[in-house]
Amino acid sequence: MEKLLCPSMMCADYGRLAEEIKALDEAGVDIFHCDIMDSTFVPNITMGLMDLKTIRKYTKKPVDVHLMIENPGEKVDWFLDAGADIVYIHPESERYVVKTLAHIKSRGAAAGIAINPDTSLATVEEMLNLCDYVMVMTVNPGFAGQKFIQFTKNKVRALAELKEKYGFKLMIDGSCSLAVIEELSAMGADGFILGTSALFGKGRPYAEIIPELRGEKA
Repeated sequence: MEKLLCPSMMCADYGRLAEEIKALDEAGVDIFHCDIMDSTFVPNITMGLMDLKTIRKYTKKPVDVHLMIENPGEKVDWFLDAGADIVYIHPESERYVVKTLAHIKSRGAAAGIAINPDTSLATVEEMLNLCDYVMVMTVNPGFAGQKFIQFTKNKVRALAELKEKYGFKLMIDGSCSLAVIEELSAMGADGFILGTSALFGKGRPYAEIIPELRGEKA
């Protein structure tokens, strides 16, 4: 199964963002991942609309936004208007999740939910009817460089069994090292958000790292 590899752009070098996007694009990444945080839903502030617009300007590949913000339904149009192809929301932060997912789809974009480590699948299964993507958080949302939470693998296994029924892609976000990518891909995960565990800050060209993460021989 072909893995979807998605660089987490909050980890990129912002002093040379256009060059970073070009190098990642040429290395063969699949989706550019943008973490949007408001310091309320999570205790951090990262990327914003201008960052999304810049990434959209320099690539034709899909761009997603992971909205770690309160009341995302009030703001999704900002990000859709700025060029997002995929929008993830957190069920805990949105009162009318199904309504917001339906609105994202009505705008021609793909809709997704992000499931925190402490969120039960039983509380979100109805939402899967409207999900094109489901992203399992294998760390607590808000910061790069955290340790992988082992029990989240149970959620990955359970969602892998539901993929065909609901028709979503299963994504993994958090501490996605090569070992994690190999293990969870074998469980049925379709894609991985790549941060400092596997891609950024390695001192090696992205064009060398991406094929290795896909399991391609040099």
